[in-house]
Amino acid sequence: MDVLGIIPARYASTRFPGKPLTDIKGKSMIQRVYEQAQKSGLSEVLVATDDQRIMEHVEGFGGKAVMTAAHHQSGTDRCFEAYQLHNAPYEYIINIQGDEPFIKPEQIDLVSSCFQKPQTQLATLIKKIDFPEELHNVNAPKVVINQNKEALYFSRQPIPYCRNVPHDIWHQQHTYYKHIGIYGYRADILEQITQLPPSALELAESLEQLRWLEHGFRITTALTEFETIGIDTPEDLLKVQQHL
Repeated sequence: MDVLGIIPARYASTRFPGKPLTDIKGKSMIQRVYEQAQKSGLSEVLVATDDQRIMEHVEGFGGKAVMTAAHHQSGTDRCFEAYQLHNAPYEYIINIQGDEPFIKPEQIDLVSSCFQKPQTQLATLIKKIDFPEELHNVNAPKVVINQNKEALYFSRQPIPYCRNVPHDIWHQQHTYYKHIGIYGYRADILEQITQLPPSALELAESLEQLRWLEHGFRITTALTEFETIGIDTPEDLLKVQQHL
């Protein structure tokens, strides 16, 4: 399959301005994400940005980038504009988070593989939760799936509720999954979901993917064994640098 990988990267982050250009052991964050994506089976990788500094930096290390509008509220919207501007006949698009410099190429390929099923509209990754701290962390969205491995619901709270069971052993009574924030879109579906208004569930949980479910779209999931390392704040960056 011909699959286009797009990495949304905006400069003006509230918690970490200029995050895509921050240095991680001699390479910028966006370069590390780009190079990891290139190791996958993607046909092409493209950075979608709203800042000339990021654009010039990506082109400087030999990458491809496109300038998008500054008003986009989500990476999905930015991906769709980049796809339109790129004007290439890709049927599938993978949205790769620009703040995960150590994403595994195998994870990107796993999302792509979901589209081998003709019924797949949207795709994402999930990972089994093994520890109660992660299960009850509201900053780590969870996902409930059906028997066809399609998402039923995403929540910041653990679902289902294990009645009459202590909270710290819920993960031993039921298999819970953490959502890994990489998305795959069929191109025609990407166009449709960017036209949707915000939904009540999305606004309640502050999770964009609930908008798609609430409007009847299906999200196929694939199970990954790899953890992702997202960098949201300068403190996160410090931890990663110390680990490296």
